[in-house]
Amino acid sequence: MRDSKSKIYFFFMGVIATIGITIISASIFFSEDNPANVITNPGEQFPQGYRIVSPEIPDYIEFAGERVPLENFDVKERIDREFIVNTYFHSATILAFKRANRWFPVIEPILKKNNIPDDFKYLCIAESNLENVVSPAGATGFWQFMKDAGKKYGLEINSQIDERYNVEKSTEAACKYLKDAYKKFGSWMTAAGSFNMGVNGMEKQIGRQKANHYYNLVLNSETARYVSRIIALKEIFKDPAKYGFDIKEDDLYPPFKYNEVVLDSSVSDFADYAAYYGINYKTLKLYNPWLRDNYLSNRNREAYKIKFPEKGSIELIN
Repeated sequence: MRDSKSKIYFFFMGVIATIGITIISASIFFSEDNPANVITNPGEQFPQGYRIVSPEIPDYIEFAGERVPLENFDVKERIDREFIVNTYFHSATILAFKRANRWFPVIEPILKKNNIPDDFKYLCIAESNLENVVSPAGATGFWQFMKDAGKKYGLEINSQIDERYNVEKSTEAACKYLKDAYKKFGSWMTAAGSFNMGVNGMEKQIGRQKANHYYNLVLNSETARYVSRIIALKEIFKDPAKYGFDIKEDDLYPPFKYNEVVLDSSVSDFADYAAYYGINYKTLKLYNPWLRDNYLSNRNREAYKIKFPEKGSIELIN
């Protein structure tokens, strides 16, 4: 431990060094050649060429075949906000690009089969960023279904099985919801908004405010941003390079390659069940996250499709 005189000496030496560095830096920065510190070549000032700019909003935007009224300043500014957030919130948007390569090929044909506009795949990003997350309120899975709504639209939800975690089945349930909402509101934008606040909540606001278009309604802050966020994500995904994203094909997460086995009996231990098929419990859960416990009673002998990785598609750790 240094004595007090040594401490004082080193303190002043540090101050002198800092002042010296500052003077040298300033003499370079405010040189005779550039006395006003004008950045004449951004590439020299910023070697990586990185600039912070306001993302360009297209002059014309559609969502699910419906024109977005950008001539309304409030609408344009709401859209602008989501372009900025999703362009500069790099981590979330990059992960969305990576995950979409795996999951859009699963979601897109289900939307198409149910006559739901393809644009709704971006709603799934707005909801969960294509991850099986659980919200503080209990909304679960890619499509963030609450328990009652999930059951209403045909999902099995209990302590052993929760199909909100099943991408295929929860997408089917989302299609049923959106069909009902579109039938009620006659607008895909309003149907999308109702996915966030519920059909009853949207219906109440329409009746209260005597307006029926999403962008004509005063809504809570989350729902007010919701459709604009989906629209911004769609436009960024259409032209990533335009918004500064340079994602290589090798960076993207590949789709799962798997085979399916029908399970119509009970399972006392899924770790043993997985081992029988040459994998471990963790891998079984990665491919079947809707299995919520390590056993299955299955008293009614329901037939479940269990996914197993294609041979050679996953490396197991010994």
